[in-house]
Amino acid sequence: MRGAPAGDSVAFVTGAWLRQLRWRAGHWAREAARHGGMVTADTPAGRRFAAFGRGSMAAFPPGSVFGEHWITIGEGTLIGAQVTLSAGMVPGQDLGPVPVLRIGDRCVIGRGSHIVAHHSLIIEDDVFTGPYVYITDQNHGYADPDVPIGRQMPQNAAVRIGSGSWLGAGAVVLPGACIGRNVVIAAGSVVRGTVPDRCVVAGVPARVVRAYAPGDGWSSRPKSAAPAPVSAWTRPGTVRALLHPGGTTRPSPPGTESVEGVAQPVDPPG
Repeated sequence: MRGAPAGDSVAFVTGAWLRQLRWRAGHWAREAARHGGMVTADTPAGRRFAAFGRGSMAAFPPGSVFGEHWITIGEGTLIGAQVTLSAGMVPGQDLGPVPVLRIGDRCVIGRGSHIVAHHSLIIEDDVFTGPYVYITDQNHGYADPDVPIGRQMPQNAAVRIGSGSWLGAGAVVLPGACIGRNVVIAAGSVVRGTVPDRCVVAGVPARVVRAYAPGDGWSSRPKSAAPAPVSAWTRPGTVRALLHPGGTTRPSPPGTESVEGVAQPVDPPG
């Protein structure tokens, strides 16, 4: 620096070098913690699970992880950073002889997601989720209007997510949901009831907006038709499978309407 004392120039260069050194040291420490904190089948944390498959890993830092003895993870599955995996209400709770949370092979669970199991929550093979997805098999009870909801007995209902499905960012899967195979859950959707195979659902609550039928391909509901919620009456299967031979639509149960051959409950006004 012109006109500056030599000592000031040396101090400036030394300070810049120290700042860069601290930056490099900080990043090195963060990367070392990230790699060292990963959970695999060979780590002590991985061995706490009921099963932790070969080639699977959970990234660092984790979310809230407890009840590992009742959690199984298949092979080749990736659990993102800050993902909560929990079985039971609190650490140390005895949930019985069999796992209550099962994640299959080759799944990807997005960063910041929460998977909370108490009864039976099954994620089949090749299921991918975006970040911040919430899946649970338990909900608060509210039968008594005079008791705070948080103090009432929760209610459990089994959840299953079929293989090959994709859940977009921020999707919520509620207790009792049964999602078919190769289903797309749009970002931000709230899923309840049964979702057939090979369809796209979106909204709150999630409704079928596209479906696939062999021979016909993907089809959307006519624009003039109001979206219909996914029906708990419909069992997993293709829309085509819900038609009688010859193409006659199966009669809808009372209180439902038929959309693309799928019986859907009619929402009450408001």
